[in-house]
Amino acid sequence: MNINKSGLALLLLSMCFSGLYAQTKTTPTHTGTTTSVSRGKIVYANVCLACHMADGGGVQNMNPPLVKTTYVLGDKTTLIKIVLNGFKEDVEINGQTYSNNMTPHSDLKDQQIADVLTYVRKSFGNKASSVTVAEVKKVRAANVTK
Repeated sequence: MNINKSGLALLLLSMCFSGLYAQTKTTPTHTGTTTSVSRGKIVYANVCLACHMADGGGVQNMNPPLVKTTYVLGDKTTLIKIVLNGFKEDVEINGQTYSNNMTPHSDLKDQQIADVLTYVRKSFGNKASSVTVAEVKKVRAANVTK
């Protein structure tokens, strides 16, 4: 099958949006034996995977990778704001420019955002601290855009 660039972009965008609608019902918000990372993996699979791929590598020139980037490993507040408010800027990572807009995911619960960001910050070879529900609540309450 031969798909041109715009066809691939439309396919990926539709996959992103379809994952958005199927997301939160399957994500447990209780604690117990389920860890933040395993809950975050479920949210990632339902919301993020279509655009950022199973390996976190993104899509060349469209959706940035989540592997060892300053966005993922850096300031947690910035990362939380990206999830809550979306991202509409071109971003250069490792010499490549990524230009696809990320839609806001403010519909996710604070626990889900903390879990998915913890999963991303501890997966794909990343080694960063967890994101807490309290950190997400604080950023959401401030309602500050990026």
